[in-house]
Amino acid sequence: MSIRFGVSPIAWANDDMPELGGDTPLESILRDIQELGFEGVELGGKFPRQAAALKPLLARYQLDLIGGWYSGSLLTQSAHDEIVALQPHLELLKAMGSTVFVFAETSNAIHGQRDQAMQDTPQLGPDEWAVFGQRLTEVADYIQAQGIRFAYHHHLGTVVERASDLQAFLRHTGASVGLTLDTGHAALGGIDALQLIAEHPARIAHVHCKDVRREVFDELRAAGSSFLDGVLAGMFTVPGDGGLDYAALMAALAKIRYSGWIVIEAEQDPALADPRTYAQLGLGTLRERAAAAGLQ
Repeated sequence: MSIRFGVSPIAWANDDMPELGGDTPLESILRDIQELGFEGVELGGKFPRQAAALKPLLARYQLDLIGGWYSGSLLTQSAHDEIVALQPHLELLKAMGSTVFVFAETSNAIHGQRDQAMQDTPQLGPDEWAVFGQRLTEVADYIQAQGIRFAYHHHLGTVVERASDLQAFLRHTGASVGLTLDTGHAALGGIDALQLIAEHPARIAHVHCKDVRREVFDELRAAGSSFLDGVLAGMFTVPGDGGLDYAALMAALAKIRYSGWIVIEAEQDPALADPRTYAQLGLGTLRERAAAAGLQ
C-alpha cells in the first residue's frame, strides 16, 4: 500500500459537540470529500454502522472507509472484556476492508468535558502503566490476528498526552501496539513527532495531520479552559494554516518508507471555518509537501 490521503468528517460535523455541523446532511459531507479528491474517509457519528448500508453509500461517492475512533476502557476492564465489547466495531471494519483500528483509552479522559480544564489530564502511576500496557498488548495482538493494524491514538485530555506518557506507553506495550501519530496532539502535548518517527518507525501505523495555533492553545490553557473551549476558539486548523512544518514531517515519513493513510483531521467550528475550503487547503499542502519529499 502506498500513501493515500483521507479525511475525517469531524470538520463538517463534530461528534463531541453535535451543535457544530449537526444539521449538515451526511450525503453533503461525502460529496464534498469526493469532489475535493480524497480517497477515503474515517467514521463519524452520522455514519450507519451496518456494512449493508455503509458499503453502498461510500461506493456511491467512490470512498473507502479508512477506519474510525474506538473508545476503549482498559483501565476499568480486562482485555478479554474489551475484546468482547469491540466486536461490532471490528466486524464493521473487516466488512468494509479497513486496514487500521484506531483505539484510544477514554475511561477517565477529560477531552469531552466542557467543565474540565486542560491541565486536569489524568496520569498513570508505574503499577497502572504495567497493567494498562499488558492489556493494550493483548488487545492489539488480537486485532493483529484479525488482519488489521492496531493504531493507538495519543490525545490531549487522555492518559497518553505528554512526552513522558508516551515514553511509558512505549516501554510497557509490545510491538503489535502501533500508533496513530497525530501531529496536532503531539505538538500541543509536548511530543516531538519527528523524533518519534525516527526512533520508533515500526510503531507508526497511521497518521493524522492537523495544524495548530499555539498562541490560542497557550492562552486558553493558562486560563484554565477546557479542550472543547480550545476547539471552539480555533487551536486546531488544517496543514498549511498553522505553525507546524509539514515539509519536515513528510521527509521523516519518507525516510522510514511509511505506507498507509495520511488523514486530515482538524476539528473547527464549521460556521467559522468552512470545512470544504479548509480541507482543500490541507490536502493541497500535504500533497505538495509529500511530493517534494518523494513520499508516494
